[in-house]
Amino acid sequence: MAAAAAEQSVEQFKGKARLPNFATPRRYDLRLTPDLEACVFSGSVAVSLDVTAPTRFLVLNAAELDVAPGAVSFAPQGSDKVLEPAEVTNVPGDEILIIRFNEVLPLGEGTLSIAFKGTLNDKMHGFYRSVYELNGEKKNMAVTQFEPADARRCFPCWDEPSFKAVFKITLEVPSEIVALSNMPVVEEKVNGPTKVVYFQESPIMSTYLVAVIVGFFDYVEAFTTDGTRVRVYTQVGKSAQGKFALEVAVKTLVLFKEYFAVPYPLPKMDMIAIPDFASGAMENYGLVTYRETALLFDEKHSAAANKQRVAVVVAHELAHQWFGNLVTMEWWTHLWLNEGFATWVSYLAADQFFPEWNVWTQFLEESTTGFKLDALEGSHPIEVDINHVDEIDEIFDAISYRKGASVIRMLQSYLGAEIFQKSLAAYIKKFAYSNAKTEDLWAALEEGSGEPVRTLMHSWTKQQGYPVINVELKDGKLQLEQTQFLSSGSTGVGQWVVPITLCCCSYSRQEKFLFQGKQEEFNLSGLIECQKKDDFWIKLNVNQTSFYRVSYDEELASRVLDDTYALCMAGKQKLVSLLHLIAAYKDETEYTVLARVIDTSLNIVEMMAVAAPEELVNLKKFLIVFLEPFAEKIGWDAKSGEGHLNALLRGTLFTALAELGHEATINEAVRRFNVFLEDRETPLLPPDVRKAAYVALMQTVNKSNKAGYESLLKIYRESDLSQEKVRSLGSCPDPDVVREVLDFMFSPEVRNQDSIWVLRGVGAAGYEVAWEWLKENWDHISATISGTLLTYFVSITVSALATDEKGDDAEEFFKSRTKANIARTVKQSIERVRINAKWVKSIKSEAELGNVLKEHAVKL
Repeated sequence: MAAAAAEQSVEQFKGKARLPNFATPRRYDLRLTPDLEACVFSGSVAVSLDVTAPTRFLVLNAAELDVAPGAVSFAPQGSDKVLEPAEVTNVPGDEILIIRFNEVLPLGEGTLSIAFKGTLNDKMHGFYRSVYELNGEKKNMAVTQFEPADARRCFPCWDEPSFKAVFKITLEVPSEIVALSNMPVVEEKVNGPTKVVYFQESPIMSTYLVAVIVGFFDYVEAFTTDGTRVRVYTQVGKSAQGKFALEVAVKTLVLFKEYFAVPYPLPKMDMIAIPDFASGAMENYGLVTYRETALLFDEKHSAAANKQRVAVVVAHELAHQWFGNLVTMEWWTHLWLNEGFATWVSYLAADQFFPEWNVWTQFLEESTTGFKLDALEGSHPIEVDINHVDEIDEIFDAISYRKGASVIRMLQSYLGAEIFQKSLAAYIKKFAYSNAKTEDLWAALEEGSGEPVRTLMHSWTKQQGYPVINVELKDGKLQLEQTQFLSSGSTGVGQWVVPITLCCCSYSRQEKFLFQGKQEEFNLSGLIECQKKDDFWIKLNVNQTSFYRVSYDEELASRVLDDTYALCMAGKQKLVSLLHLIAAYKDETEYTVLARVIDTSLNIVEMMAVAAPEELVNLKKFLIVFLEPFAEKIGWDAKSGEGHLNALLRGTLFTALAELGHEATINEAVRRFNVFLEDRETPLLPPDVRKAAYVALMQTVNKSNKAGYESLLKIYRESDLSQEKVRSLGSCPDPDVVREVLDFMFSPEVRNQDSIWVLRGVGAAGYEVAWEWLKENWDHISATISGTLLTYFVSITVSALATDEKGDDAEEFFKSRTKANIARTVKQSIERVRINAKWVKSIKSEAELGNVLKEHAVKL
């Protein structure tokens, strides 16, 4: 192997998924000089590395960087000799730099030095520029976003998670500007208009966690009980909006120090709101970057939902400081270890700080996105093979986040909270400052619990999909059968080890056992006696802590809404049974349940618009009659002392009624909006119902009367609050207006990051318009939008279609336009179209549908 490494040619390094490992970086001394006006940067890096096998080559990552052959050299440690490369080959397709020397490099330590230049791009990845206003003047800030594989766009490096190293970062910037990085500043040298800022050397970390920010900022500051400095940086003048996130961050660092039994590893924690930011947030070690909507909270103008989002996202990112940054996945196959765990533990933190929010109940609503995606044949396992860097962006999805979090919650519930926590702490301690795989976590949990964790969890992480458990009760025995659930109605071949929790007639006593076969019969104590009771009932998956659906026989008929909806879509139950179930929730008091009922109802409206438009009026009437009593009870105005969940419900209810065309809601919303338009401080339109008012206003807009739309544009243009700018503009029933809104989305007034909110606001009337618009503008979209934002464009626009003709159209359109970075998303989206189309056909065949709708509208 050693001889082979020495004899390799340039061609042998091309087309590989991973870098060769005959040289390993140990330390980066990185110096960057950004020019914020010209939007370029220059830099140099000296990488201390270990040469571990004979080689004439060094192969590392670089993309969109100008590296001159004369700017590269290698100096073996302990030698005065400096080796100049014979050839430096840039391979853009593989994003690698191949450096060939005429002689075999000596084994041991040495320093690779490279000077380079690059562009501060506007793509929101790599080293990029974000635009903001300072005293009425537009300015550029320089920002880094390196996850998953974009550090290579800032400096040449070994840009894979397993190549951990320490970083010594130096920035040369204008003297009046703020410069931030992962570590605290140790020295500043001012030289007239510029200054050199030296940062403390970092602990060992992966390249994707390196961060540099340069611009004008304000901040608020606090300290944890053990002295860690925490700051929230904002645009100048917005620091007050960072106070809530600051409070949450201080509490979270203390909580996680206790939970993981390991102190926060760095001397400071900075969090910063970035105006142009593709993701929600990014967990860079010691310098976490956020969208403004995920970090800032305005007491007067932000809704309760915004407050909850800030708390959960801050907890998520700070969890990564341990689970992801301190212990890092070995390769992107194990991304879920980062994201699934951080998602789960963020709810644990939010529940600790805000128990009145009932976030674990809301978690069930969030997990439905994981269920929906994993019910597609085009889904993927939690542990997904990544063969090319272009494939990584697509797995930042509901499988890695939501399903990942759900299976962790399932495992914690099965093992018990205390055993789970202690085993997790042992795992963190063992793998601190190194890399780990999924198997390493299972080993730690198995050792701590004595349970067969590997056997249990392999079925959940190494195969895609999940089961539906069919339940029958015969002669006091519980008969279970599992089959893979698919939204298409097909039957998959998967089989899982399922942790069953069960209660009968009372939640005070639970049975727990593992269901490992295709079919099994369980003789459970107390079941026969309980069955004799008049109010007999049985519930599997207590508190919905596990990732499976349940289908009961008629005798045990369930009222689990999401399972019924999924079975209905898959053709396993009729739509009328789902409508009966919705009507049964007329006395519901729990916010999360009602929110799910509302979401399900609006999904049915979308399908009905295609399947049976003649019944749409009756469906909307039924749903309006169902929702009206809740709306009358909660009212438009907040009541003194009411809880967080009431505030969430108010916005959800009135938004739904507006979308359904409820005349009273629309009239009241327009009345309140008109007052708000003249007086932005009016109490008549509080933040929790602003989206509802905007949606209602757009229902009054058409091609010949666009006054409401013009008023919303006025609000958009005058507000500097990001949360105001993402409230709905696209929910108009007039196709011509929808197209105008979509065109506005690509105007200079809308940041690329916010464009998906416009798309998400497009209602059923606009789906086909959005699809035609996407096709017409695809060249511009694919050239302007990248990463996860591009996958959102595809999935939001295509997945809403509901006929086979549109499915054929989408297949034909993407046949010549699909690249690796969207291939999985295109396949999943078209599969969703086929599932929608199948459900539409099923709805058309339900002869009793019209009578059921009329009956329920009268009964309610």
